[in-house]
Formats: sequence, structure tokens, C-alpha cells
Amino acid sequence: MQGTLKKMVSSLDDSQNVIYQLPVGDQLLALNPLIGKTLKITHTGTISCSNCGKKTKKSYSQGHCYPCMQKLASCDMCIMKPETCHYAQGTCREPSWGEQNCFVPHYVYLSNTSGIKVGITRHTQLPTRWIDQGATQGLPIFKVKTRFVSGLVEVALATLVADKTHWQAMLKGNNEGVDLSAKASELIPLVADALAAITEAHGDDAIEVLQVPIQDIHYPISNFPKKVKSYNFDKEPEINDTLVGIKGQYLIFENAVINVRKFTSYEVVVEA
Repeated sequence: MQGTLKKMVSSLDDSQNVIYQLPVGDQLLALNPLIGKTLKITHTGTISCSNCGKKTKKSYSQGHCYPCMQKLASCDMCIMKPETCHYAQGTCREPSWGEQNCFVPHYVYLSNTSGIKVGITRHTQLPTRWIDQGATQGLPIFKVKTRFVSGLVEVALATLVADKTHWQAMLKGNNEGVDLSAKASELIPLVADALAAITEAHGDDAIEVLQVPIQDIHYPISNFPKKVKSYNFDKEPEINDTLVGIKGQYLIFENAVINVRKFTSYEVVVEA
């Protein structure tokens, strides 16, 4: 099987187990049945921009050539920090893209990764967003009307709880289960003034408090690594190792891990 890599496709079965597939070009490789087996992945040396398709010596913003990284709204800093949205200033790189992707409902959520963290995602991206970050639990606590508003709410909550995942800790094991609903009940009153200010500025419909069940997520892992080392196609073009688990966007091998998303647009040959 040969083609360019994309981030793993994931879904949950009825028992909340994650089912993974690896996109290789136009093909999908079922990964769960390969746990415990040897998997060989060889980078051919070719990287093709995921937007324009041109060959690039280096990948930027997870699979783009440098010109596309500089011009696409999806690669702008406001995607990572939505509270810095500059659409209102008339400087959005692609206003129509922003209208389709940023001026739509978003969730502000709590998740349990390497610990409790706050995050945001479009309303269509749950539970995918939680799976991609390796969360074992997730709970949307607010539905907001735009990405910008979600960023403002996240910034307020980030003064009280982490907004980043420690990926090495996440890969070493599952964090102990927590009552995310109780945590939300504890946090929301502490940011009441900030929420009121956001609502005053952006309308009474800007923020909706949610009461929904906690989502549990189980990953296909036979062994967690005691020490996390990484495979890197820029330094080693070949992986030939036993696959022992998958969590987030990481393939966990017996000797090291690899972040598949980091190597989006790298052409590989996969032998299972």
C-alpha cells in the first residue's frame, strides 16, 4: 500500500472503543486488527502539499508547502488562538472560509487527557476532537455561536484549568477517571463575570450552558510505553516494529511512537 499520509480516521463502536483506520493515499488501512503485529512504514522521501499538491522539501502546518501555509486561513495563528480572530478588522486571509468554518456553533469542553483540560471545537467534531487528543473522557459544557466566542470562553477557563495536553504523559497510561460534570459545576461560577461580559458584547445567544452526559473513550492498547521515544521520518525513513497500541493520533510501537498527524502529506509505503 503506497500513498500520502493523512491523520487517522476514527470512530466509536457501541462499547465506546475507538476504531482506527490509516489513510494511505485513497486507501484506508484498518489498524485495530494489527495490534500485536509487525507494521513496516517507509517514507519514500516525497512530501506533497495537502492543499496545492506541489512537492515540498519541508512540511508546514501539518502537510502544507510554505506558500500555502502563509496564505490559507486554516493555517493562520487565530486557528490555534481563536481569541485573536481578526475577521472584524477586515484582515482575514479567506473571509468566505472564515464564514463557513468560524461563524458556526462551537463547543467549549472539558476533557481528561494527561489531566483535566479545557478545549474548543466545531459542533461537528465531537467525539473526534477528543479522540485526536487522546482523551479518555469528554464533556461539552458550553455551546457558543462563533469560534471567536469559544476562544474568549476558553481563555477565561484557562486561568483555572490547563488548556494543553502533556502528550508524553498521555501516552504512558490513562489518567484516573474524574467527574467532569462536578468539575464543570465548580468552574462555571468562577468565570461568571467573564461570561457575563462576553454575553453583553456578543448577545444573549452567544453562550448556552449544556447539561449532557460524560463521554467515555477506550483505546486499543496492549502495552503502554514506560519511556516515550519518537520515530521521525525526517531522520529515519523506515519504521519496522511491533504495533502495541493507538491513542490520539499516535501509533504506539514496541520501541517508539509516531505522531501520524505530524507527517501528513508524507508519501509512504505500508506493509502489514
